[in-house]
Parts: sequence; C-alpha cells; structure tokens
Amino acid sequence: MPNLLSFASNSLIPLLAIPFLHWAYTFKWRKAKQTNLVFYVHDNLTGHDTSAITVAGKNGPTASILEFGTILAVDDPVTEGPDSASKNIGRAQGMYMNSQLDGKALYLMFSVIFTDGEYKGSSLEIQGPDPFSMKEREFSIVSGTGYFRFVKGYGIMTTEFLDIPNLRAILKLNVTVKHY
Repeated sequence: MPNLLSFASNSLIPLLAIPFLHWAYTFKWRKAKQTNLVFYVHDNLTGHDTSAITVAGKNGPTASILEFGTILAVDDPVTEGPDSASKNIGRAQGMYMNSQLDGKALYLMFSVIFTDGEYKGSSLEIQGPDPFSMKEREFSIVSGTGYFRFVKGYGIMTTEFLDIPNLRAILKLNVTVKHY
C-alpha cells in the first residue's frame, strides 16, 4: 500500500506542474512605460497672483522663506512654457519647508495635479531637497494617480526666473517616470 500512495503522489506533482509552467511561459508580463515631461511651476509669494503663503516660522506668518524652519503652503500654477501666459496644465499643491540652518535649502512636498492636456485627472507626488542656490537640483517622484499609477522616477529642477526681493520664481521641472 505505501508503494501505491508514493507512486500516486509522485505522479501528481508533474501533472500539477504542467498547467503552472504553461501559465508562467505564456503570461504577458507587464512592461513599464517611460514618460518624459517638461513643465513650469510659477511660485509667487507676492503680487495680485499670489500662489504661496507662509503658514509657520520663527516669526509666525511674517517669517521669510529664506529663514530656517519657515513653512509655506503652495497652490502654484503649472504651465507648458516659462511664460505665465502659456497654457495652464495644472497646479502644484503642497508645502515647502526651509530645512537648512543657513536658510539656503528647501524641502519640497507637493502634488502636481494635471487639470488639462493629455494627463488631465492624473497627478505626480514630488518630494525631496531643493538647495535653490544650485543651478540644477534633483528630486524624487514617489507616487502618482491616474495615468501615473505605480509611478517611480526623478526630476531635475532649474530656476528659469528668480526675483528674491519680490519672492517670485519660475521653476522648470524636467521629469522622467516609469509606470504601468
């Protein structure tokens, strides 16, 4: 009797393995797509089109973003080109925090929410350091929604325009992401 059970169980293993192996070899594994984007964020702390405000800092809401510990809430326009009159394709919503003791670097945490164009209804989650005195800064794309589900990637930020006395800037974001 033990030989009969042993024979039956040993015969079942290959029979059960055949469908699994067939599935493994014929399954179409999803390949990640790569998307490259360039867009511009208009960060305005003053003027009729203010899109960022100080919410906390050493001197309360009057603190400058150039001081360590200051936190800004942002809802910046995102456009296709550097000109503020170029096509508006979304909003950059979140926070910046001055995270360097000498005041020369920010930490970014914001969503780029696409409201027009090919990616309308989708978003990218951006996080990372912004040592704004450097010409180019790299940041992480840590998540996304819609077209950008399961995204991972990085971006290079450059300052296209900077008006420190009036606290206005135009940032170019060159983003590369992989997603399914």
